[in-house]
Amino acid sequence: MRFKIIKVKLLFLLLLCYSILSVNAQELPPIQYYSPIQYGAENQNWDISQSANKYIYIANSEGLLEFNGSDWNVYKSPNETILRSVHVKDSKIYTGCYMEFGYWSKTSIGDLEYTSLSNKIKSKLIEDEQFWNIESVDDWLLFQSLNRIYIYNSKIEEFKIIDSELAILKMFKIENSIYFQDKTKGLMVFESSQPKLLSNHPILLDDVIVGLFKDLNGYVVITQNKGIYRLSDNTLNKISSSLDTYSIYSTTQLKDKSYVIGTISDGFLHVSETFQILNTIRQENGLGNNTVLSVFEDMDSNLWLGLDNGINCINMSSPFLIYNDDKGNLGTIYNSVLFNDVLYLGTNQGLFYKDNVTKQFSFIEGTKGQVWCLKIIDNQLFCGHNKGTFVITNNKAKLISNIEGTWDILPISNHPNLLLQGNFYGLNILEYKNNTWQFRNKIEGFNNSSRFIVFTNPNQVLVNHEYKGVFKIDIDSEFKKTTKVETVKQLKKGLFSSLTKHNNSIYYTFKDGVLQLDKNTQLFKVNTQLTNIIKNQGYDSGRLISDPESNTLWMFTKKGINCIKPGKLSKQPDVVFIPLSSNKRESITGYESISSLGNNRFILGTSKGYKILDISQFKAKAYKVNLNSIKINPLTDKKELIDITTPGDFKNKNNNIEISYSVAEYDKYLNVEYATKLVGFYDNWSEWSDNSSVSYKNLPYGDYTFKVKARVGDKDVQDAVSYNFTIQKPWYLSNYMVIVYFVLGFGIVLLVNYIYKQYYKKQKQKLLLKTQRELELKDLENKQHLMKLNNEKLKNEIESKNRELAISTMSLIKKNEFLNTIKKELNDNVKTDNLKPVIKIIDKNINNKNDWKLFEEAFNNADKDFLKKIKAIHPKLTSNDLRLCAYLRLNLSSKEIAPLLNISPRSVEVKRYRLRKKMDLEHETSLTDYILQL
Repeated sequence: MRFKIIKVKLLFLLLLCYSILSVNAQELPPIQYYSPIQYGAENQNWDISQSANKYIYIANSEGLLEFNGSDWNVYKSPNETILRSVHVKDSKIYTGCYMEFGYWSKTSIGDLEYTSLSNKIKSKLIEDEQFWNIESVDDWLLFQSLNRIYIYNSKIEEFKIIDSELAILKMFKIENSIYFQDKTKGLMVFESSQPKLLSNHPILLDDVIVGLFKDLNGYVVITQNKGIYRLSDNTLNKISSSLDTYSIYSTTQLKDKSYVIGTISDGFLHVSETFQILNTIRQENGLGNNTVLSVFEDMDSNLWLGLDNGINCINMSSPFLIYNDDKGNLGTIYNSVLFNDVLYLGTNQGLFYKDNVTKQFSFIEGTKGQVWCLKIIDNQLFCGHNKGTFVITNNKAKLISNIEGTWDILPISNHPNLLLQGNFYGLNILEYKNNTWQFRNKIEGFNNSSRFIVFTNPNQVLVNHEYKGVFKIDIDSEFKKTTKVETVKQLKKGLFSSLTKHNNSIYYTFKDGVLQLDKNTQLFKVNTQLTNIIKNQGYDSGRLISDPESNTLWMFTKKGINCIKPGKLSKQPDVVFIPLSSNKRESITGYESISSLGNNRFILGTSKGYKILDISQFKAKAYKVNLNSIKINPLTDKKELIDITTPGDFKNKNNNIEISYSVAEYDKYLNVEYATKLVGFYDNWSEWSDNSSVSYKNLPYGDYTFKVKARVGDKDVQDAVSYNFTIQKPWYLSNYMVIVYFVLGFGIVLLVNYIYKQYYKKQKQKLLLKTQRELELKDLENKQHLMKLNNEKLKNEIESKNRELAISTMSLIKKNEFLNTIKKELNDNVKTDNLKPVIKIIDKNINNKNDWKLFEEAFNNADKDFLKKIKAIHPKLTSNDLRLCAYLRLNLSSKEIAPLLNISPRSVEVKRYRLRKKMDLEHETSLTDYILQL
C-alpha cells in the first residue's frame, strides 16, 4: 500500500514537472491596449466607427472619443448620459444616447460641434428610450432603440417611425439592406421602406441575434447563447457547435471572410469562415478586459475592440506574430533554429522544442542553463551551452564536450571530421571519431574569449573581442597551436561590435559603420551602403546575422531591422526595412537572434518570447498628415483654438503658438515620425521626432509658413501640410507709430536746430549786452520823463473831463429847472388846451434821451467802465437805476438829481431807498459812500 502511495506521488510529480516544463501559448498579432486613463474617459466603450481621414470614433459612457493616431479627444455626451452608438457617414459623426440622437461635425478650429436631430421629434420619443444602433443607406439614417427604429431622410429632413409591439433587439446592415430582430415577429428586412418578415423561427424569437451575415448559401445567424445557424429558404439549420458554450455580445465579419466574436466573459475569438476557432484572446494574453462590448474592423484591417474596461487595437494584417512567454517558462531567447520540422529555442534557461504534433514547447532534459548557439552542421544539430557542447538527436541532448562556455561552432574546410569551437577561454577542436563527436584538443597560444570567429583561409581565423579588439590568428596544419597572433590595428574595438562572414565576404561592424575585408589587399574598407544604413537609422548593435538558408544578411539598428539580400538586377543588394525599433524588439542588445522558418517567415528572439516576421507582408501603405489644431498663448491657462481652414492673422501679444498634427496609423510596431519647419523663422527641416505637436515661443512679427511632413517606418508620407499665418507688428512699431516717430524725430531735429540757433544767438546777444544796457538806461530815463509828461497830460485830461462833466451836468440841471419853471407857470396861469402841445414839448426836452446818452458818454470818459462794473456786481439794476448810480457817483444831492430825472426830490429819495434794497446794503451803510468806493 505504501509503495502504491509513493508511486502515485511520483506520477503526480512527473505530471507537475511536465506541466511546468511544457509551455503552451499562442502566436498572436500585435495587440495594443488603451486604458481609461490614457483616453481620459469612462471604462465602457459601446460602439466604434471610422471617418474618411481614418480617425477612430468610439461611443463611451462619458461621451464621444476621437483618436487621430496620436492624441485622444473627449467630447461630453450632449445630455450627460451614456453614449451607446456611433456611426460615421460622409463628414458627420452620428451618435445616440438616452432620449437623444444627432450628429457631430468638424468646426473650423478643429474640434467637434453637436447638432440634435431628436429635437425635431422630441414630443414623439418614448419615455426612457436609448439608441443602441445607427446604420445608413443612401440618404437615409436609421436610429434604433429597443422600442422603435427612427428613419431620417437627410435630404428632405423628414422622419419615419417603425414601432414594435414588444421590443426591437438588434439592427443589421448587409450590403445595402437593413435587417432587424423584432422580439414578437422575428427577423425582419426592409423592402420598399416597409418591414417584411424574413423568418419567425422559434430560436429567432427566443434568443438574441448578435450577428447576421450573408454568404452564397443564405444567411449566417449568430445567436447570443445558442450557437451559429444558417437561414436558407426559411429554414434554420445549425452549422457549428464550436461557440455553444460562449455568451456572445458582439460580432463582425472581417475582409478575409473570417469572423470576430466578442463575448461577455471569455474575451474575443477569431473564427474561420467555416467557424473553426483560430485564436482565443483573453485578458491574460493581451486584452484589457474579457467583456467585449463592440468590435470594428478599420480601413487598414486593424481590429478595434470596445471593452467593459478600455479599448484594444489588434493589428490583424500585421506582418508580425507575437509569442509572449508571460509566465517566464522559456526565458530570454538567444538562439532559434528550425530543424527537421521542429522549432528549437535556445534561452538563458535551457533548450526548448516544439513539434507539429504537440504544438507546445517542451524542455530538453540536461540542458538547463544558458544556451549560446544552435548550429546545423552536416545535418546534425549542435547546441553551444554554458556547460559545454551538446548534440541534439530526437529531442535528446548528448554532451560531447564539457569545456564551459561554447560561443560558436564552425566547420573547417577540407577537414570534414573537425570542427572549430570558440568558448570563454579560447579555441578548441572537436573531432568526429567512432561515430560520435568529441573534444580533441585546445589550440594553444590563444586564451581570450572567442565569441565571433571567421575563417580567412583554412589555417587563419579572425576573432573579435569587444574590449580588446580583433585578433588575426594563424594556426598550424594540425590545429593544435597558434603560429602567430596579432591584433588588427586597422580595426577599432567597440562595444557590441561583431565579425560576420556572409557569402564569403567578411564584415566588421562597430559604431562608426561597416567595414568589409578586401580579398586582394587583405585590408578592411568601408562598405558604403551598409554604413549609410547605420548613419541614417542609428547605431544600436553591431550584430550581423548571416542566414545561409535564405541567403540573407540581417542588420539591427535603432530604427529597425534590415533584411539584406543579393540584388536581382544589379550588384547592389536589395534591402527590406522592417520598422521594428530597438525599444520594441525587446531583445538583448548584442545578442539578437533571427532565423528562417521558410516561406519568407523568420523568427526573432526576444526577452520574453519571440516574434515571427513575414517579409512578404511588408507593403507600403498610403498615409496622410492631418493638421488637427492650432492654439495661441499655449503658455497660459487660456489657450485659444483658432481657425485652421484660413490663414491666421495674430496680434503681436499672441506670438506663442502650438500646432498639433498626426498620421492616422494604428500599427503597434510602426513608428510615425514628423519633421517641421517654419519658413520665415527657420527655413530648414527639423530632426525627425515622434512628437505630434510643436510650439513656437515669442515669435517676432512677420509672415510665416508652417510645414510638417511625416514618415511611417522608413517610408516618407508624400504630402506635406502647410499653414500660413502672420504675427502683427507690436503697437510701438505699427504704421501709425512710425508716423508718430517720424514727426517726433523731425520735431527733435527742429528743436535741436532751434536750440543751436538760440545758443549762438545768446552768444551774439552777450556781445551786445553792455551797449544795450547803456542804451536801455538812457532809454529808461527818457521813458520815465515821457511817462511823467504823459501822466500829467492824462491828469489834466481827467480834470478837463470832470469839469466838462460837471458843466454838462449843471447845464442839464439848469435846463431842466428852467423847463420845469416854465411848465409850472403855464400850468398855473394858463387854462387853455391850446398849450398842451407846448407842455408836451417841454416834457420831451426834460426827458430827452439824447441828453442822457451825451451825459453817459462823458461820464464813461471820466469814470471808465463804472456802469459795467456796478451792473456786473448787481445784475438786477435797471437803466434808470444805473442813471441814479451815475448821479450819485458825481456826489449830487437828491435835490440836484430830481430835475435830471424830472421827478421830485422826494421821489429821488424813494428811488435811493429802492436802490439800496436791490443792492442789499445794510442800514448803516451810506449809499453814496458805497457807490463812490466802487
